[in-house]
Amino acid sequence: MVCLQIYVKMISNETYSPLAVFKLVFPLSILVLFGCGEPAKEIKPMEVKPQKEIVEEVESNSEQVILCFGNSLTEGYGVKQKEAWPALLQEKIDSNGYNYMVVNAGISGETTSGGKNRLSWVLKENVKVFILELGPNDGLRGIPLTETKANLQEIIDTVKAKIPSAKIVLAGMQIPPNIGIEYTQEFKEIFPALADSNNINLIPFLLEGVAGDPELNQKDGIHPTPDGYKIVINNVWNVVKPLLEK
Repeated sequence: MVCLQIYVKMISNETYSPLAVFKLVFPLSILVLFGCGEPAKEIKPMEVKPQKEIVEEVESNSEQVILCFGNSLTEGYGVKQKEAWPALLQEKIDSNGYNYMVVNAGISGETTSGGKNRLSWVLKENVKVFILELGPNDGLRGIPLTETKANLQEIIDTVKAKIPSAKIVLAGMQIPPNIGIEYTQEFKEIFPALADSNNINLIPFLLEGVAGDPELNQKDGIHPTPDGYKIVINNVWNVVKPLLEK
């Protein structure tokens, strides 16, 4: 929000019509939820667990862990924790007789750089499946694509080095064309390219069937509603289920 206020102050010093000001401010306002070069300041749901609690949950769990490592889309921004896709994944696992504990390690506003820096805190030996859902906040901030790809690659390399037996799932992501068609297309291509070069599993697009549908998204047009997450979990389950062992 601070960056939007600064932007408005800057243009207010020039001579613009009210309509011109609106046209300048509105595109930037779309990015406010994700920040603009400063730490994200999204309001988190009351049930969100702090980082320390996430770490303790992974460490203390004697079962096989599925670690969902991501941003607000994983954390469950704007919905109850039980309605976010990691909780729905636990329901599917339990109902199908698998012995895994799903840990939600999503944090609102997380970038690939932030995820890379906190990975060592939550990556423990009992993690059997690692689901990586990061990148949208990079794209909405216009972070260089080479940097985003390098950060994701480093996360994948770290998981492979620390837990060679862990099965890695990369969630494919897309962003609106606010920054340009070329950037948007190249961003989309990062994920299948990484999955292919690292021989890991890919969810083609996490929000397939949800993105762009106002009935399935919250008022911000970015985060799914509970009904939206019911579709998201099917996108996840189609890829994760074949990796599980009873």
